[in-house]
Amino acid sequence: MQAFSIAKLILAGFTRHYQLFQKITQQAGQAFAEQDWSLIQKLSKSRISHYDLRVDETINRLKTTLPCTKLNEPLWYQIKQDYMELLSFHPQAELAETFYNSVFCRLFHRRYFNNDFIFVETTLKDAPALPVEAEYRSYFPAVNGLKPTIKEIINHVDFKISFHNLDRDIKLLLKAFIRQAPDTHHKSHMMRFDILQAPFYRNKGAYIIGRVVSKSGVQPFIISVLHHQKGGLYIDALLTNSSQMRVIFGFARAYFMVETHAPSALMRFLNQLMPNKTPAELYNAIGFHKQGKTEFYREFLTHLNNGDDKFTIAPGTPGMVMMVFTLPSFPYVFKVIKDNFSESKPFGRDTVLARYQLVKNHDRVGRMADTIEYSDVVIPKDRIEPALLQQLYKTIAGSMQDEGDMIVIKHLYIERRMTPLNLYLQNADIEQTNYVMNDYGLAIKEMLQANIFPGDMLLKNFGVSKHLRVIFYDYDEVQYLTDMNFRDMPKMDLSDLYSGVDELSAAPQDVFPQQLCTFVLTNPTLRSLFEKAHPELLTAKFWQQAQRDIKNKVVKHIYPYPQTQRFVHLDKIKKERREH
Repeated sequence: MQAFSIAKLILAGFTRHYQLFQKITQQAGQAFAEQDWSLIQKLSKSRISHYDLRVDETINRLKTTLPCTKLNEPLWYQIKQDYMELLSFHPQAELAETFYNSVFCRLFHRRYFNNDFIFVETTLKDAPALPVEAEYRSYFPAVNGLKPTIKEIINHVDFKISFHNLDRDIKLLLKAFIRQAPDTHHKSHMMRFDILQAPFYRNKGAYIIGRVVSKSGVQPFIISVLHHQKGGLYIDALLTNSSQMRVIFGFARAYFMVETHAPSALMRFLNQLMPNKTPAELYNAIGFHKQGKTEFYREFLTHLNNGDDKFTIAPGTPGMVMMVFTLPSFPYVFKVIKDNFSESKPFGRDTVLARYQLVKNHDRVGRMADTIEYSDVVIPKDRIEPALLQQLYKTIAGSMQDEGDMIVIKHLYIERRMTPLNLYLQNADIEQTNYVMNDYGLAIKEMLQANIFPGDMLLKNFGVSKHLRVIFYDYDEVQYLTDMNFRDMPKMDLSDLYSGVDELSAAPQDVFPQQLCTFVLTNPTLRSLFEKAHPELLTAKFWQQAQRDIKNKVVKHIYPYPQTQRFVHLDKIKKERREH
């Protein structure tokens, strides 16, 4: 009876967590309607720390009921069995398993982290899956016609504010769909719309996500909704390209806020639209980053058990703060803070931890890679190349424990592996070089708009993703843009050279944007391309204006899709054609 009571206590802790999490998420719709962008940022940040607070609450309640200094194996074995029974028909069972793991793992030693006591493997694989129909609503144009059905869909999505000109938007939407998906059967009586019931909110945008089912197959789509400058809402773009959809759900973006009663059903619906996305990636994208972490670790263990390649030093210029390695067959890198930093890094381990957490809590605007943080990761020694093992002993001995045929890394970060920008440029042709150097500048500008100063802007600290997006991934020098002091280089004359006065004396937070090319872009070709594409980034005035915008609460929308997809862009092209 004691085991069942404890199982119920842990599940009650999860229920409280989930209800409060959804309550936070529900506020996003009203904040979007009222254009309260600072509240949306606050809500997004609060959800990230929310989970750990609820786990701590549950542990404190548990400690008043049961001594937790030593594991009572028979009791905890039974607690897990009772907990599994409570989850038999639970709509958030997979999240509740992860919550249980978090409670147990904070109480006891990792030697007990096995399937007898925690959910290393989910027990839900053979359980009936929650129907994806729980998360979407179907619409049938055969009943009322195509345009009325689309209007019905949009009206059912409660944005709490009307559209500026919905009839016009629907016409643009239909034209865009016919142009983008010409192979879809377009007769209205021969199709069905499946639409996720809740809109997805992030930053200044809202998204309607669904699919068209017809005799020619299934066509996924995303509809982007924004605020019109003259009041009301408008449809900004239609996305049907799977690559663009994956970027919107990418690992360099802030988590969506979307209400859901059955997260596994929502995840599987999205997975049907984007089959290349893993469950871990999709759980992360919809805000359940702890579940994403659980799913990722299961994927990692499965991959490790099914392969025989060895961990090796990651390609690229070795970092001065992080030891970085990878498993060639697994598309991620593993980063561990070094015991000692280079003299050029005047800070310590705590600063690095804080800066990685800053990025985790921040809007990453599609330009900063998400990190997954783990403790006590066990890796078999025979899966580590000797050169890497030697480097691990040399650089991270304080973060590593040797246990015979295993090593245990006490704390590490895992990120999606990308091609370092400096390596990409070594093999790029002129067209590719032009493209990524322009995108490098855009990446810096977009980070500035989010109040992020990347610090070390060397090309080696940026990667090129498989979608050819330039993404920043080295956070040890990240700071808020508004904390920096941007200065123009002083003009010096001949008398200054002989005076002995150091005109370039600088405080720790001083930055001279003109030096960006001097120290970062030493290659003349790259420098020329950058100067041509982004000359304003070499002036203190541009950075200072970005600071003023942030201080004045000017929140700029960073589009997670190409400008060419926007309906306003298509209108501009049509107008230019008519004029010619």
